[in-house]
Amino acid sequence: MEDIKIGSLLSFGDYDWRILDIQNNAALMVTECIIEQRPYHNAYNDITWADCALRKYLNSEFYSRFSDDEQSKILPVINRNLDNQWYGTNGGVDTTDYVFLLSLEEVCRYFGDSLSKLENPKKNQRYWFERKDENNTKRLARLLGKEGAWWWWLRSPGRVGVKAVYIFGTDGNIGIQGNNILKGNISDGKCTGGVRPAMWVKI
Repeated sequence: MEDIKIGSLLSFGDYDWRILDIQNNAALMVTECIIEQRPYHNAYNDITWADCALRKYLNSEFYSRFSDDEQSKILPVINRNLDNQWYGTNGGVDTTDYVFLLSLEEVCRYFGDSLSKLENPKKNQRYWFERKDENNTKRLARLLGKEGAWWWWLRSPGRVGVKAVYIFGTDGNIGIQGNNILKGNISDGKCTGGVRPAMWVKI
């Protein structure tokens, strides 16, 4: 694996990944592009990251696309799944994942530093994290093979159990109220949530 540093791009498997953090000879990375569009879950009912269909897919079918050598470099990690800071919605149990979605806290930490705004939320915030956050544009991502940005899922819960937080595709703001976990019907192609897998790998 080539020399890397925080902020650099790394080719791994079939995708380019952006390095977000380096700790103890391991790197946290997220796909540079939204690699596909999927619903957060396959049924419209209260769900948390621990039990959602998207987590199952990423840690089984998606994970299996990597070679044995690549899989040996992907590290399992315990992810904390906090409740929604504005609405108190249950974030579920901590999970052990090989592949995962970033959380609200992680995008505030790694795409610029907006943690101070997260730790001191404004009283009038209901839908959006911070429209004037200078780091919003750093969260924009385009759909692989397409022009322009698209919205993408985070694993954090939204206002209620049938919503998950997301990154808005127009300005990169964080939708703290969330989008419906199942937007439209799977069969009619309206489940348009973008997927940017994240993982820790040995370096």
